[in-house]
Amino acid sequence: MRSEIPEQQEPGLPLTRLLDEQELIMHLEPDQLVAETVRPLPRAHLSPRVVAGLWALRVFVLIASAMVIYTFIEQVS
Repeated sequence: MRSEIPEQQEPGLPLTRLLDEQELIMHLEPDQLVAETVRPLPRAHLSPRVVAGLWALRVFVLIASAMVIYTFIEQVS
């Protein structure tokens, strides 16, 4: 049975090849699947704009976390 068509596919990868790879993975033995999933993926090449956006998101999360912790401590006291 073919898996459902993915909403997004890797750029430059034909949809039929992507579906064939998914079908192949679906039929792997458990030890073969583990061997395939253990293989590390290379780092994604991101533009400087995306890297800056991710750093901004990290800073926002830290500030929001500090605000939540401060508010919790103030309400408990």
